[in-house]
Amino acid sequence: MPILNPLHFDLHSHSTLSDGTLSPEALVRRAHAQGVDVLALTDHDVTDGLAEAAATAAEVGLRLVSGVEISVTWSGVTFHIVGLNIDPEHVGLQAGLARLRAIRTGRGEEIARRLEKHGIEGALAGAQAFATGPILSRTHFARFLVEAGYAKDMRKVFKKFLVHNRPGFVPGGWATLEEAVGWIRDAGGQAVIAHPARYRVSATRLRQFIETFKDCGGVGIEVVSGSHSANDVAGMAQYAKRYELLASCGSDYHGPEQSWQELGQPMPLPEGCVPVWKAWATDWEKNT
Repeated sequence: MPILNPLHFDLHSHSTLSDGTLSPEALVRRAHAQGVDVLALTDHDVTDGLAEAAATAAEVGLRLVSGVEISVTWSGVTFHIVGLNIDPEHVGLQAGLARLRAIRTGRGEEIARRLEKHGIEGALAGAQAFATGPILSRTHFARFLVEAGYAKDMRKVFKKFLVHNRPGFVPGGWATLEEAVGWIRDAGGQAVIAHPARYRVSATRLRQFIETFKDCGGVGIEVVSGSHSANDVAGMAQYAKRYELLASCGSDYHGPEQSWQELGQPMPLPEGCVPVWKAWATDWEKNT
Protein backbone atom coordinates (compact mmCIF):
# COMPACT_ATOMS: atom_id res chain seq x y z
CA MET A 1 0.00 0.00 0.00
CA PRO A 2 1.27 3.55 -0.75
CA ILE A 3 1.92 5.98 2.07
CA LEU A 4 -1.18 8.14 2.60
CA ASN A 5 -0.59 11.52 4.24
CA PRO A 6 -3.00 13.95 5.89
CA LEU A 7 -0.99 16.74 4.24
CA HIS A 8 -0.34 17.07 0.53
CA PHE A 9 3.37 17.72 -0.17
CA ASP A 10 5.13 19.07 -3.27
CA LEU A 11 8.80 19.60 -2.47
CA HIS A 12 10.26 20.65 -5.82
CA SER A 13 9.11 23.69 -7.80
CA HIS A 14 10.46 26.69 -9.71
CA SER A 15 9.50 30.32 -10.20
CA THR A 16 10.53 33.18 -12.48
CA LEU A 17 13.52 33.76 -10.22
CA SER A 18 15.14 30.80 -12.02
CA ASP A 19 13.58 29.01 -15.00
CA GLY A 20 9.91 28.82 -14.04
CA THR A 21 7.23 30.94 -15.69
CA LEU A 22 5.15 31.89 -12.64
CA SER A 23 6.17 34.49 -10.06
CA PRO A 24 6.70 33.17 -6.52
CA GLU A 25 3.32 34.63 -5.54
CA ALA A 26 1.51 33.09 -8.51
CA LEU A 27 3.25 29.75 -7.93
CA VAL A 28 2.07 29.58 -4.31
CA ARG A 29 -1.47 30.57 -5.27
CA ARG A 30 -1.57 27.88 -7.95
CA ALA A 31 -0.21 25.29 -5.51
CA HIS A 32 -2.92 26.22 -3.02
CA ALA A 33 -5.59 25.95 -5.72
CA GLN A 34 -4.24 22.48 -6.59
CA GLY A 35 -4.69 21.31 -3.01
CA VAL A 36 -1.02 21.45 -1.97
CA ASP A 37 -0.59 21.88 1.79
CA VAL A 38 3.22 22.02 1.92
CA LEU A 39 5.24 23.49 -0.95
CA ALA A 40 8.99 23.85 -1.35
CA LEU A 41 10.23 26.58 -3.68
CA THR A 42 13.53 25.20 -5.02
CA ASP A 43 14.79 27.62 -7.66
CA HIS A 44 18.05 26.80 -9.40
CA ASP A 45 21.04 28.31 -7.59
CA VAL A 46 19.05 31.23 -6.15
CA THR A 47 16.81 31.87 -3.13
CA ASP A 48 15.57 35.37 -4.00
CA GLY A 49 11.94 34.29 -4.44
CA LEU A 50 11.50 32.80 -0.97
CA ALA A 51 10.40 35.99 0.82
CA GLU A 52 7.61 36.69 -1.67
CA ALA A 53 6.55 33.04 -1.63
CA ALA A 54 6.50 32.94 2.18
CA ALA A 55 4.34 36.06 2.40
CA THR A 56 1.82 34.60 -0.03
CA ALA A 57 1.88 31.23 1.71
CA ALA A 58 1.03 32.89 5.03
CA GLU A 59 -1.85 34.71 3.34
CA VAL A 60 -3.44 31.60 1.81
CA GLY A 61 -2.67 29.20 4.67
CA LEU A 62 -0.06 27.03 2.96
CA ARG A 63 3.20 25.90 4.58
CA LEU A 64 6.26 26.98 2.60
CA VAL A 65 9.53 25.08 2.85
CA SER A 66 12.57 27.23 2.04
CA GLY A 67 14.53 25.40 -0.62
CA VAL A 68 17.02 25.59 -3.45
CA GLU A 69 18.26 23.31 -6.25
CA ILE A 70 22.03 23.28 -6.63
CA SER A 71 23.90 22.25 -9.77
CA VAL A 72 26.67 19.72 -9.19
CA THR A 73 29.37 18.21 -11.40
CA TRP A 74 30.30 14.67 -10.36
CA SER A 75 32.49 12.42 -12.46
CA GLY A 76 31.88 14.64 -15.48
CA VAL A 77 28.08 14.45 -15.17
CA THR A 78 25.70 17.20 -14.03
CA PHE A 79 23.45 16.25 -11.11
CA HIS A 80 21.04 18.39 -9.11
CA ILE A 81 20.78 18.45 -5.33
CA VAL A 82 17.73 19.95 -3.63
CA GLY A 83 18.17 21.62 -0.27
CA LEU A 84 15.08 21.65 1.97
CA ASN A 85 14.48 23.73 5.09
CA ILE A 86 17.55 25.87 4.47
CA ASP A 87 18.32 29.20 6.07
CA PRO A 88 18.34 31.44 2.97
CA GLU A 89 20.38 34.08 4.80
CA HIS A 90 23.32 31.75 5.44
CA VAL A 91 26.47 33.50 4.22
CA GLY A 92 28.29 30.38 3.03
CA LEU A 93 25.31 29.12 1.06
CA GLN A 94 24.80 32.49 -0.61
CA ALA A 95 28.48 32.78 -1.53
CA GLY A 96 28.33 29.37 -3.18
CA LEU A 97 25.14 30.18 -5.08
CA ALA A 98 26.59 33.47 -6.29
CA ARG A 99 29.54 31.56 -7.75
CA LEU A 100 27.21 29.23 -9.62
CA ARG A 101 25.18 32.12 -11.03
CA ALA A 102 28.38 33.64 -12.38
CA ILE A 103 29.18 30.31 -14.05
CA ARG A 104 25.71 30.31 -15.60
CA THR A 105 26.26 33.77 -17.05
CA GLY A 106 29.53 32.72 -18.69
CA ARG A 107 27.98 29.52 -19.98
CA GLY A 108 25.09 31.46 -21.47
CA GLU A 109 27.46 33.70 -23.39
CA GLU A 110 29.25 30.63 -24.77
CA ILE A 111 25.95 28.96 -25.73
CA ALA A 112 25.04 32.07 -27.70
CA ARG A 113 28.41 32.08 -29.47
CA ARG A 114 28.02 28.44 -30.47
CA LEU A 115 24.48 28.94 -31.69
CA GLU A 116 25.61 31.95 -33.74
CA LYS A 117 28.23 29.77 -35.44
CA HIS A 118 25.33 27.47 -36.30
CA GLY A 119 23.52 30.36 -37.99
CA ILE A 120 21.25 31.39 -35.10
CA GLU A 121 21.66 35.08 -34.36
CA GLY A 122 20.42 37.02 -31.35
CA ALA A 123 20.32 34.02 -29.02
CA LEU A 124 21.83 35.79 -26.02
CA ALA A 125 19.43 38.72 -26.13
CA GLY A 126 16.58 36.35 -26.90
CA ALA A 127 17.33 34.14 -23.90
CA GLN A 128 17.84 37.15 -21.63
CA ALA A 129 14.38 38.40 -22.56
CA PHE A 130 12.94 35.26 -20.95
CA ALA A 131 15.24 35.44 -17.90
CA THR A 132 13.31 37.69 -15.53
CA GLY A 133 15.34 36.56 -12.51
CA PRO A 134 19.07 36.56 -11.68
CA ILE A 135 20.03 33.38 -13.54
CA LEU A 136 20.40 32.55 -17.22
CA SER A 137 19.66 28.91 -18.00
CA ARG A 138 19.39 26.55 -20.94
CA THR A 139 15.63 26.71 -20.49
CA HIS A 140 15.68 30.40 -21.39
CA PHE A 141 17.60 29.60 -24.58
CA ALA A 142 15.13 26.83 -25.32
CA ARG A 143 12.18 29.19 -25.00
CA PHE A 144 13.85 31.63 -27.37
CA LEU A 145 14.55 28.88 -29.91
CA VAL A 146 10.95 27.66 -29.80
CA GLU A 147 9.62 31.19 -30.18
CA ALA A 148 12.00 31.79 -33.10
CA GLY A 149 10.70 28.67 -34.83
CA TYR A 150 13.76 26.43 -34.59
CA ALA A 151 11.78 23.61 -32.93
CA LYS A 152 8.15 22.81 -32.18
CA ASP A 153 8.41 22.50 -28.40
CA MET A 154 10.79 22.53 -25.46
CA ARG A 155 11.56 18.83 -25.50
CA LYS A 156 12.47 18.87 -29.18
CA VAL A 157 14.56 22.01 -28.94
CA PHE A 158 16.67 20.53 -26.15
CA LYS A 159 17.32 17.37 -28.16
CA LYS A 160 18.17 19.33 -31.28
CA PHE A 161 20.35 22.09 -29.82
CA LEU A 162 21.15 21.98 -26.11
CA VAL A 163 22.28 18.50 -25.07
CA HIS A 164 25.59 16.70 -25.48
CA ASN A 165 26.95 16.66 -29.07
CA ARG A 166 24.48 19.34 -30.18
CA PRO A 167 25.48 22.81 -31.41
CA GLY A 168 24.40 24.76 -28.32
CA PHE A 169 25.70 22.41 -25.66
CA VAL A 170 28.21 23.85 -23.20
CA PRO A 171 29.20 21.77 -20.15
CA GLY A 172 28.98 23.51 -16.81
CA GLY A 173 31.73 23.34 -14.20
CA TRP A 174 29.36 23.37 -11.24
CA ALA A 175 29.85 22.83 -7.52
CA THR A 176 31.36 19.61 -6.30
CA LEU A 177 29.01 17.21 -4.55
CA GLU A 178 30.86 17.79 -1.29
CA GLU A 179 30.44 21.56 -1.65
CA ALA A 180 26.72 21.44 -2.45
CA VAL A 181 25.82 19.09 0.38
CA GLY A 182 28.04 21.08 2.74
CA TRP A 183 26.37 24.38 1.85
CA ILE A 184 22.95 22.86 2.49
CA ARG A 185 23.94 21.24 5.77
CA ASP A 186 25.71 24.38 7.01
CA ALA A 187 22.52 26.33 6.23
CA GLY A 188 20.56 23.94 8.46
CA GLY A 189 18.91 22.06 5.60
CA GLN A 190 18.53 18.53 4.30
CA ALA A 191 20.23 17.53 1.03
CA VAL A 192 18.10 15.47 -1.37
CA ILE A 193 19.02 13.99 -4.77
CA ALA A 194 16.69 15.52 -7.37
CA HIS A 195 14.89 13.34 -9.98
CA PRO A 196 17.49 10.52 -9.83
CA ALA A 197 15.94 8.44 -12.63
CA ARG A 198 16.51 11.26 -15.12
CA TYR A 199 20.30 11.08 -15.22
CA ARG A 200 21.79 9.20 -18.14
CA VAL A 201 24.17 7.06 -16.14
CA SER A 202 24.39 3.33 -15.58
CA ALA A 203 22.89 1.71 -12.51
CA THR A 204 26.41 1.14 -11.22
CA ARG A 205 27.33 4.82 -11.58
CA LEU A 206 24.08 5.92 -9.95
CA ARG A 207 24.79 3.64 -6.98
CA GLN A 208 28.29 5.09 -6.71
CA PHE A 209 26.86 8.59 -6.77
CA ILE A 210 24.32 7.76 -4.07
CA GLU A 211 27.02 6.23 -1.88
CA THR A 212 29.23 9.31 -2.26
CA PHE A 213 26.26 11.59 -1.62
CA LYS A 214 25.48 9.78 1.62
CA ASP A 215 29.13 9.84 2.68
CA CYS A 216 29.03 13.65 2.22
CA GLY A 217 26.05 13.94 4.57
CA GLY A 218 23.16 13.76 2.11
CA VAL A 219 19.99 12.36 3.63
CA GLY A 220 17.28 12.09 0.98
CA ILE A 221 16.28 11.08 -2.53
CA GLU A 222 13.32 12.09 -4.68
CA VAL A 223 11.50 8.81 -5.04
CA VAL A 224 8.54 10.52 -6.68
CA SER A 225 9.17 13.17 -9.32
CA GLY A 226 7.18 14.74 -12.10
CA SER A 227 9.61 13.13 -14.56
CA HIS A 228 9.47 9.64 -12.98
CA SER A 229 7.38 6.81 -14.37
CA ALA A 230 5.71 4.26 -12.09
CA ASN A 231 8.65 1.93 -12.70
CA ASP A 232 11.08 4.74 -11.85
CA VAL A 233 9.25 5.34 -8.57
CA ALA A 234 9.46 1.67 -7.65
CA GLY A 235 13.17 1.59 -8.48
CA MET A 236 13.99 4.76 -6.55
CA ALA A 237 12.04 3.46 -3.56
CA GLN A 238 14.38 0.47 -3.53
CA TYR A 239 17.39 2.79 -3.53
CA ALA A 240 15.88 4.77 -0.65
CA LYS A 241 15.43 1.61 1.40
CA ARG A 242 18.80 0.09 0.46
CA TYR A 243 20.76 3.20 1.40
CA GLU A 244 18.48 4.25 4.28
CA LEU A 245 17.68 7.57 2.66
CA LEU A 246 14.60 9.65 3.40
CA ALA A 247 12.10 9.73 0.54
CA SER A 248 10.92 12.98 -1.03
CA CYS A 249 8.33 13.82 -3.66
CA GLY A 250 7.95 16.82 -5.93
CA SER A 251 6.50 17.79 -9.27
CA ASP A 252 9.57 19.76 -10.47
CA TYR A 253 6.96 22.23 -11.70
CA HIS A 254 8.14 24.98 -14.05
CA GLY A 255 4.88 26.45 -15.30
CA PRO A 256 1.52 25.75 -16.95
CA GLU A 257 3.18 25.47 -20.37
CA GLN A 258 4.53 22.06 -19.32
CA SER A 259 1.12 20.42 -19.19
CA TRP A 260 2.55 17.01 -18.24
CA GLN A 261 3.77 18.38 -14.89
CA GLU A 262 1.28 19.98 -12.51
CA LEU A 263 1.76 21.10 -8.94
CA GLY A 264 0.68 18.52 -6.41
CA GLN A 265 0.16 15.73 -8.92
CA PRO A 266 3.00 13.27 -8.10
CA MET A 267 1.87 9.83 -6.97
CA PRO A 268 2.11 8.78 -3.29
CA LEU A 269 5.33 7.41 -1.85
CA PRO A 270 5.54 3.61 -1.97
CA GLU A 271 5.12 1.57 1.19
CA GLY A 272 8.27 1.20 3.27
CA CYS A 273 9.69 4.63 2.44
CA VAL A 274 10.43 7.04 5.29
CA PRO A 275 9.19 10.50 4.22
CA VAL A 276 11.67 13.35 4.40
CA TRP A 277 8.99 15.38 6.17
CA LYS A 278 8.45 12.88 9.03
CA ALA A 279 10.42 14.95 11.53
CA TRP A 280 8.88 18.21 10.31
CA ALA A 281 5.32 16.95 10.82
CA THR A 282 6.21 15.90 14.37
CA ASP A 283 7.63 19.36 15.08
CA TRP A 284 4.55 21.02 13.57
CA GLU A 285 2.27 18.94 15.78
CA LYS A 286 4.28 19.96 18.83
CA ASN A 287 3.99 23.65 17.90
CA THR A 288 0.31 23.58 16.99
